[in-house]
Amino acid sequence: MKTPTKTIALTLSAAALALAGGSAALADNHGRTKADANGDGQVTLAEMQTQHAAMFARMDANSDGVIDAADRTARQTERFASMDANNDGEVTQAEMQAAGEARRAQRQARQQERMAERQAKMAERGAARFARLDTDSSGGLSQAEMAAAREARSNRAERGERAERRGQRGERMGRGGRGGQAMGGMMLRMADTDKDGAITRAEFDNAVAARFARVDADGNGAITTEERKAARTQMPAQMRERMQQRRAGQAQQ
Repeated sequence: MKTPTKTIALTLSAAALALAGGSAALADNHGRTKADANGDGQVTLAEMQTQHAAMFARMDANSDGVIDAADRTARQTERFASMDANNDGEVTQAEMQAAGEARRAQRQARQQERMAERQAKMAERGAARFARLDTDSSGGLSQAEMAAAREARSNRAERGERAERRGQRGERMGRGGRGGQAMGGMMLRMADTDKDGAITRAEFDNAVAARFARVDADGNGAITTEERKAARTQMPAQMRERMQQRRAGQAQQ
């Protein structure tokens, strides 16, 4: 029996967000993306599949190879058990408060970890940038080297402003928020090819591969920074087109 549409939307919302991650995973952070595991500036299908495999595993709470209503129930059961510290089948106010404090502590720990990672990356980028500016490798910058750096920075800023105006809206939608969720919802409907309200690992992998193929404009098996930027710029138009197609299909029913 088919799962009601409203229930499907609620049950598989996590899958929608993960599939939106097909866009978010390709979002740039100073030319880098989490999907680029080896840091070579390009994302291969294998790298993208590895990242999404971890997402699927987290959402497949009962590890049966399918994301469906049973996973939602399993996650709810797991959350309840984690709060019910004395295993008496009820959660007291004290247990709820303790669980909330534990979650806040975990969030703070993750934030501190991410901050440490960002600081390490910033230091690494700063050292690399200084090395590029120090063209004679003297360990210091001469007036001529600093002047050359200012001129290069000015040229890059001018090019960057033009690129930002073209791609700003697409980038916002690609990185999450309501736009990212909308993209995830559309990808979810596309992934559920048999329309049974459940997404198998094969359906999930096919959706990821299809997303990769669309972004890999030259079909060489690797997504470059330029292709990622182009995909984000094109995303709003693609979303509008798919929404129009969906509405047209609903009108015909």
